[in-house]
Amino acid sequence: MKKRSLSLATILLVTATIGAQTVKQEVKKDTKTVGKTIKKGAKATGDGIKDGAEWVGDKTKKGAKATANGVKDGAKWTGKTVKKGAKWTGKQAEKGADAVSDTYKDVKADLKKKN
Repeated sequence: MKKRSLSLATILLVTATIGAQTVKQEVKKDTKTVGKTIKKGAKATGDGIKDGAEWVGDKTKKGAKATANGVKDGAKWTGKTVKKGAKWTGKQAEKGADAVSDTYKDVKADLKKKN
C-alpha cells in the first residue's frame, strides 16, 4: 500500500513538473510574441508620426505660401481700390467746392440786391 501511494505521489509530482515546464515554455513563447508585437507597434507608431510630421510640414509650407500670395494680392486690390476711391472723393470734393462757391456767389448777389 505504501508502495502504491509512493508510486502515485511520484507520478503526480512528475506530471506536475512536466505541466509546470509546459506552462513555463508557453509563457516564454507568449512573452516573446508580445515583445515582438510591441516592437512592431512602436515602429509603426514611429513611422506614422514621422509621416504625419512630414505631411504637416508640407501643408504648413503650402499654407504659408498661399497666405503670402493672398496678402500680396489683397494689398494690390486694396491699393487699386484706394486709388479709385481717392479719385472719386477728389471729384466729389470738386463738385462740393463748386456748389459751395456757386451758393456763396448767389448769397453775395442776393445781399447786394437787398442793400
